[in-house]
Amino acid sequence: MEARSKLTVGLPRALLYHRYAVLWRTYFDALGIDTVVSGETNRAVAEKGLAAASDEMCLSLKVYLGHVEALIGRCDRIFIPRIVDFGIRRVMCTTFEGLPDIAANIFRDRHIDILSCNISVQGGIDEKDGMIQMGTDLGYSKKAAKRAYKRALAAQRAADEAAAAAADQLYKSDGLKIAVGAHPYVMDDDYYGRPVLDYLSEMGVTAIPAYAVDRREARKVTKRLSPTMKWEVSREIAGSLAMHLDDVDGIILMSVYPCALDSMVNDMLVRKFRDSGVPIVNLTMDAQSGTAGLETRLESFIDILSMRRTGKAAKG
Repeated sequence: MEARSKLTVGLPRALLYHRYAVLWRTYFDALGIDTVVSGETNRAVAEKGLAAASDEMCLSLKVYLGHVEALIGRCDRIFIPRIVDFGIRRVMCTTFEGLPDIAANIFRDRHIDILSCNISVQGGIDEKDGMIQMGTDLGYSKKAAKRAYKRALAAQRAADEAAAAAADQLYKSDGLKIAVGAHPYVMDDDYYGRPVLDYLSEMGVTAIPAYAVDRREARKVTKRLSPTMKWEVSREIAGSLAMHLDDVDGIILMSVYPCALDSMVNDMLVRKFRDSGVPIVNLTMDAQSGTAGLETRLESFIDILSMRRTGKAAKG
């Protein structure tokens, strides 16, 4: 570890944190940089984000802004990366391209210090280059930054592989199984997504995150499903659902309002999977209703799946 003045970096517990938490935390730790993570999403965090955001922003972005505000005064710099794409037809939502500028503009009166890195393979800088550049910008040698990224990448890959393996075991388990097609920052959000998963668990249902999958294989499957789909995480989720149609009793497509990507992708998935016979329900949460009213829909959906399973058992 190289000698540097002690720096504390804040990580908002929202959006891509739910995908890259291990990568980011391990990277900063390898450089000897302290990190502080905002707390779980709750009503106060959500309301602060709603107050700071514009009406046109999706609920997940509004929640993110609440987490950014929660970190102000608790760290030296807040890490907000700019992630554009990972190659052709592997782009991210444009929100992630403008995220540092969005946060800087909204909190301009609070004078927050943003730490960022740029990732755009089509722009000539991949994840490795972006992370190493960020390290050298912080005053570390290129060698140290490379070493930190290598360690962080290995840790993230191990975590991803473990999550995919755990999901594979759930597909093989007994009882009612539902694949949940949702971005990790929706499904794993403690205030909006987790209550849905908790309710399913209380109903005796095994909920399996579609995002926990061999990502490369899932993208290959999606290419056959829809050659023109270009959004990285959506491709992984769609491919994962297609790979496991025969392993689940039903599918829940869970999104937030107004997500333009999900509005198109989820509609396509319903049409593509229609002939599979697997029941699908769309759940969309917004800032006003949250998860209110979803329990009734979930209960009805679970009843349908249970009756189908009983009918199949009787015929068998």
